[in-house]
Amino acid sequence: METPTEVTESFADFVEPVEPSDSADPADPGTPAAAAGTTRPAESAGTTGTTDLADPRFWRLPAPERAAAFAELRRLPGPVFFGDRATGKGFHALVRHADVVEASRTSAVFLSGPGVTTPAPARWVRLLFGDSMVNLDDPRHAQLRRIVSRAFTPRLLGRVEEDVRRISVALVDRIERERPEDFVTAVAAELPFQVICTMMGIPERPRRAILDLVNRTSADIGVARSLRHRLRSPGRGLRALARMQAIVAGIGRERRRRPAEDLISALVTADVDGRRLAGRELGAFFTLLLVAGVETTRNALAHGLHLLTAHPEQRALLLTDLDGRLGGAVDEMVRHATPIIQFHRTVAVDHELGGPGGPLLRAGEKVALFYGSANRDESVFPDPESFDITRTPNPHLGYGGGGPHYCLGAHLARQEMTALFRELFTRLPEARSVGEPELVPSSFDHRVRSLRFAF
Repeated sequence: METPTEVTESFADFVEPVEPSDSADPADPGTPAAAAGTTRPAESAGTTGTTDLADPRFWRLPAPERAAAFAELRRLPGPVFFGDRATGKGFHALVRHADVVEASRTSAVFLSGPGVTTPAPARWVRLLFGDSMVNLDDPRHAQLRRIVSRAFTPRLLGRVEEDVRRISVALVDRIERERPEDFVTAVAAELPFQVICTMMGIPERPRRAILDLVNRTSADIGVARSLRHRLRSPGRGLRALARMQAIVAGIGRERRRRPAEDLISALVTADVDGRRLAGRELGAFFTLLLVAGVETTRNALAHGLHLLTAHPEQRALLLTDLDGRLGGAVDEMVRHATPIIQFHRTVAVDHELGGPGGPLLRAGEKVALFYGSANRDESVFPDPESFDITRTPNPHLGYGGGGPHYCLGAHLARQEMTALFRELFTRLPEARSVGEPELVPSSFDHRVRSLRFAF
């Protein structure tokens, strides 16, 4: 899934959007960022300010403070540069809806190939494990996307829809029977994982091992960690990634000999312009589906249940017409939660953002697309901090800003959320979160570690 939101990077443990300083003082409030110019590169922001998006301390601030900081940045005349201009390490923060859409859809100017997370994955890692589609530009990206798109036949999609409903029913059956306490592990993580494994054709036997490997590869993306943890975790992440890709490569070899009616078979036997997915490409795509599809949908489901609990009037409104309002509720959950916080692009040529006379971005510079901020742009979403399941129109960027990297799995994510909440609230209308969700501080994704629930 090229993400709700485009995608979680597949090299997890050694790809981190922000890295903490071991001597950072969390109590230091710092100073606000400087504003950008409108016909020249943005001015540099302070390095310790509460609005310094490159400082890990910012991502440990309470959510209302971070929201206020982004609102302040959206009011400035142009994007702010965060980082060290002298060394070229840093990025222009694109925080407005229009700017994120422009960068997403102008792929010839805003490149993904150098890497959409920072630091970018090492070249040897990309050679060893294959390139994730999120780190490719056309024509190679378009070629791989055509192969993948061709594999999603109407027959396969029909079976996936049936599987989503069947797995949702089974999960609610288990909730009633076992009465688990954690919504994340029992429901939110389980649904997308089982759907993707079934769609891909992964046998039941290795699924638990694969889920453990997924958790290891994605546990620390964008998370501030101790020096000791940072030194140890890349090896664990690489081993987990290698084992996961070895499993799917073995299944791929078997499907080439004896194709079945599943996505792996379709990918390894497809013939698009004389191409099909090779072993490393299949492994990279499978990792992308699992890490992106499981993590993002898991977090959207968990945030969604808590939002409906925290806004009882919206919950009551939904339950009065579940079928009629559930689609709008799902979109509002994704907008409000925005499971992926940011992706990066590299500017290919000098570019005036927004057209002639706009802020000048120089070739070689980085930009960060802040989807959560774009989804609260006051010029697009009236009263953006409110949770309103009747919001229309709702052009949120929870699945990306359009263009070639728009989420391949957006439709599947909507299907999963809709099916699960329909089954849950039809049979257990009192299902609700208990207390606040346990969040993982991160500059990359809006991750929920656990969420207690009851019914």
